[in-house]
Amino acid sequence: MTDNTSSEPEILIEKRGPIRLVTLNRPDSRNATSTSMHHAFLSLWPQLAADRDARCVVVTGAGKAFSAGGDYEMMQKSLEEEGRWHNVDEARRLLVELVHFPLPIVAAVNGPAVGLGASFLAFSDFVVMADSAFIADPHISVGLVCGDGGAAWPLHVGLLRAKEMLLLGGRIGAEEAKAMGIVNRVVSRDGVVDEALDIAHKFAQLPAGALQDTKRALNMYLESSLAGPVGHSLMTERYSMASREHRDFVLGQTRP
Repeated sequence: MTDNTSSEPEILIEKRGPIRLVTLNRPDSRNATSTSMHHAFLSLWPQLAADRDARCVVVTGAGKAFSAGGDYEMMQKSLEEEGRWHNVDEARRLLVELVHFPLPIVAAVNGPAVGLGASFLAFSDFVVMADSAFIADPHISVGLVCGDGGAAWPLHVGLLRAKEMLLLGGRIGAEEAKAMGIVNRVVSRDGVVDEALDIAHKFAQLPAGALQDTKRALNMYLESSLAGPVGHSLMTERYSMASREHRDFVLGQTRP
């Protein structure tokens, strides 16, 4: 899976026995999601679901960040109506793929997880986080409705804590995230991937049918949110992409 403008893969997939280690590979951009990377990430999940030898997926980021969310290229394209429709439709399809993905997903959060990077954790099955990392969703501060699945957070942390996360958009450190129920394990940054792989191998040793059907039952809570709050937030995020506040932010960031 490669960027059309570069020979360097934006998403790496490594086989580790029954485990597939997926690395978001734009370290110079803190693994911010470009248009091509967003499309590749959407295409990734059907590909992995069709891998008959895979039993679990670990997702991490190259370099010092997990993911900084959408990059300014995506934001610029969303200023135009066609780009808004395309981006939101892909975001909706990505969440559907994650909810229906049969294998366990272990997030190895090696650094900051922001925006879409933070929302991805709400759709994972196990989260290992570096003690120096943090989570944040700054959608509102840049004039956007909190789409990308952020409206699913009340299922994990309760309504009041979710409101604090999304309405104020502040940083949540690793230990606080663990106390809130967002994160399962907090380890040193150097040990994040190893810990995630260890958990993944435990998943891989379990009876696959029972594990996958149990995950499917639990994900029905997330699935119901796609037709309710998450679906609503995605659609209203599309309209907020045309707001004066968001346009001013994007043009201010991209102005020479």
